[in-house]
Amino acid sequence: MTLALSVEQLSFQFATGTPALRRVSFSVEAGECVAVIGPNGAGKSTLLLHLNGILPERVGARASGSVNVHGRLVSPSNFGWVRRQVGVLFQDPDDQLFCPTVAEDVSYGPEQLGCGRGEIEQRVARALQQVGLEGFERRVPQNLSGGEKKRVCLAGLLAYEPTVLVLDEPSAGLDPRGRRQFIGLLANLPVTRVIATHDLALVAELCPRALLLDGGVLVASGSSKELLRDDALMSAHGLECPSRDLPGHLLEP
Repeated sequence: MTLALSVEQLSFQFATGTPALRRVSFSVEAGECVAVIGPNGAGKSTLLLHLNGILPERVGARASGSVNVHGRLVSPSNFGWVRRQVGVLFQDPDDQLFCPTVAEDVSYGPEQLGCGRGEIEQRVARALQQVGLEGFERRVPQNLSGGEKKRVCLAGLLAYEPTVLVLDEPSAGLDPRGRRQFIGLLANLPVTRVIATHDLALVAELCPRALLLDGGVLVASGSSKELLRDDALMSAHGLECPSRDLPGHLLEP
């Protein structure tokens, strides 16, 4: 077993004194696709931001425990390496798009890696092809649809070739067609994926394993379909009996 991620006894408290994570421990094997589910305020986004060192970089915040990426401890001394390994897709694509054109946004990562112009152009073309946006190089990101923006953000991550992707509510705000397209993209990526989401149909379809967080505590971990079939467990943690709402084929053993 080759571990891509290992989290041990991770606790985090914001400067306000609010605990967000409480002794969370789990591991993710290389190539796995794992969901992180739970109600609003469960600590899902906070957990994702620890996986590449964005947190705990806050004045007054308190953290303990450890996060390892491919066996290396996430710490200020190796943040550069960690962030090349772990790409983060934020819930709101407007938080991630900041360049005048799609090509410039997608090329930002390879430029920071010091790639030559020819390699940058190849990476940008390959990443846009992967997300189905060939020919969008000169488009203005702010003028794109929500689904297109998310695909540009994903292309920007793929262009610098991380080994792990962590995605925060990747299907949020998408229409049915955009959602289906994005799920198809995620299903075919040959990298480790950790997906925080309220979209339980996405979990059942895409993620063989799930972690259930509530109040910053990891309350359950295991087969996604087994967890989603447990109506009592889901209801106890604010997830509204999904077995009644999801298509039956998604919950078949």
